[in-house]
Amino acid sequence: MAAIESVRTVVGRGVVVHGDDIDTDRIIPARFLRCVTFDDLAEGLFVDVRFDEDGRPTGHPLDAPERAGATVMVSGRNFGCGSSREHAPQALARAGFRAVIAGSFAEIFFGNATTLGMVCLALGDADLAAVQAAVDADATAELTIDVDEASVTVASRTYRGHLPDTARSALVKGSYDPLAELLGADAAIGAVADALPYVRASGAAR
Repeated sequence: MAAIESVRTVVGRGVVVHGDDIDTDRIIPARFLRCVTFDDLAEGLFVDVRFDEDGRPTGHPLDAPERAGATVMVSGRNFGCGSSREHAPQALARAGFRAVIAGSFAEIFFGNATTLGMVCLALGDADLAAVQAAVDADATAELTIDVDEASVTVASRTYRGHLPDTARSALVKGSYDPLAELLGADAAIGAVADALPYVRASGAAR
């Protein structure tokens, strides 16, 4: 069985997308849900707020040259609310984001993101404001998220947050992707099937 990568630490530069209740339709508009695969979803990330109706850039933080290559998004409360579309965390992941720090997360978004190995760390209001300020002040500032400790360090200060034990365990143990686990267990599944008397009796081919 192929091992799934353990996620214990995320290190990278950040970008702040200010605001509470940023929903999945803002993260990836509904018209992008017609895709057959998730491969090109990055181009739709926040597209309706990054560009006006005439396609002109609005000056969104994601398009600031100094934020290019950021891998940690920092936002407000109730991030990922709205619909249950898994395209939202997929779009973030395809754009290179490995973690989101926010005040809180919509439950379904959190689950979909964790399945991708994306860390969703919740911080209290004061700590979140401090992290936002540090990232806004310095585009080169590096954030280090410690999954075991549910903490983030930036500008020489460490902030403890919240990461549910089930998600933390899945990330650390590399058991967050059930589909990959299933595909990786093909040989073991076949061995169990071969040992079942009714499978042998029927001569069912695998």
